[in-house]
Amino acid sequence: MEAARPPSTAGKFVVVGGGIAGVTCAEQLATHFPSEDILLVTASPVIKAVTNFKQISKVLEEFDVEEQSSTMLEKRFPNIKVIESGVKQLKSEEHCILTEDGNQHVYKKLCLCAGAKPKLICEGNPYVLGIRDTDSAQEFQKQLTKAKRIMIIGNGGIALELVYEIEGCEVIWAIKDKAIGNTFFDAGAAEFLTSKLLAEKPAAKIAQKRTRYTTEGRKKEARSKSKADNVGSALGPDWHEGLNLKGTKEFSHKIHLETMCEVKKIYLQDEFRILKKKSFTFPRDPKSVTTDTEVWPVYVELTNEKIYGCDFIVSATGVTPNVEPFLHGNSFDLGEDGGLKVDDHMHTSLPDVYAAGDICTTSWQLSPVWQQMRLWTQARQMGWYAAKCMAAASLGDSIDMDFSFELFAHVTKFFNYKVVLLGKYNAQGLGSDHELMLRCTKGQEYVKVVMQNGRMMGAVLIGETDLEETFENLILNQMDLSSYGEDLLDPNIDIEDYFD
Repeated sequence: MEAARPPSTAGKFVVVGGGIAGVTCAEQLATHFPSEDILLVTASPVIKAVTNFKQISKVLEEFDVEEQSSTMLEKRFPNIKVIESGVKQLKSEEHCILTEDGNQHVYKKLCLCAGAKPKLICEGNPYVLGIRDTDSAQEFQKQLTKAKRIMIIGNGGIALELVYEIEGCEVIWAIKDKAIGNTFFDAGAAEFLTSKLLAEKPAAKIAQKRTRYTTEGRKKEARSKSKADNVGSALGPDWHEGLNLKGTKEFSHKIHLETMCEVKKIYLQDEFRILKKKSFTFPRDPKSVTTDTEVWPVYVELTNEKIYGCDFIVSATGVTPNVEPFLHGNSFDLGEDGGLKVDDHMHTSLPDVYAAGDICTTSWQLSPVWQQMRLWTQARQMGWYAAKCMAAASLGDSIDMDFSFELFAHVTKFFNYKVVLLGKYNAQGLGSDHELMLRCTKGQEYVKVVMQNGRMMGAVLIGETDLEETFENLILNQMDLSSYGEDLLDPNIDIEDYFD
């Protein structure tokens, strides 16, 4: 006798993932096909919606990310049906997905937007926290209220934001690079920011331009429904704004930076005592090292032989694409970083299966001034473009590559400064024949331009420089700027007048 088949629903379009990429994709499909049911499958009881979207320039965009209940999305788009369940298996040959609630969903076109998972330095250790979604950010806040000292491992965006926002708690920050934030900055920009970070008295916070991304309005019953092992979708911009990141002490910043090192071993209190190891106090004077007499719940030994005790460890060492639920029985082509390879129409190697956001790896011939980075801006752009491609394919239309992939552009905020990154802002992949031009006013602004063969290839703008639109145009039109020389960055010359 044949086993009973799980109940089946069919949707022309099915999207997996309730993060920025998945929700943007579902919304676009719902707009394109108002009479079709769009199924959005998400393991989380809340979804991430893009609000207050502003196009700052041709390619720079700013928006807020708001957590909402899935019913709000269904109210806005009556043809979106949200299925709150994780995916158990993808049967690509049969064009269906099985969800953990025992149901089966048949699709004509599927878009996988399941995001990425934090790479934890150590799995299963109660003293190691990864910060990826709202639940883990709130757990971090809870732990911090009882902490006197924490250790942050990693050098990406979340680590950068955390070290600046934490008050009343000693922070030991261990990075494997020479300088902070090397995903975003070169040594010069890192030095500009480090002076702000290590200043005893932080400046008054600049007014928030974006609506705050708070975590308060979320329904408690929704949270309790969310399974502990389900990874929520990534945090959005200003994710720490709704959190009070304060430890037990009465000072503002106290940060010690350990560079060019990684975690060698983590010891729990008992093991540390039995091995008769010694740890260091929080370094106040770089020349003298004293043994710490305080007993800590957990100890970290670094590859530079230093050992520090702390209340807990934050692992902020990047993410890996969340491909696991979809691989079994399917022969996806994977990128070197483990993501699902997509072509210039966001199509994976399997028929009728698309992918967008952190889960995918771009494998088309990229523009010379664009690169993939797992950022919320790219998640929105990819989700939007994937929906366009799915719509075009189902109608038999052709579609051009979206303009947002012409030039890498990202605006964010670090250490209270506005930060704009354009093109090959760190001379990524340009070889040795490029030049850098710099303008720096301590505590105010940092401007770096990457030039190659007289053409602008990238820029880093920290502070209120008002140069983003002009530089964006100069990178896009690849005009020969050799004759302007250093005038390009002369603060006394209004550069915009040159290129009107």
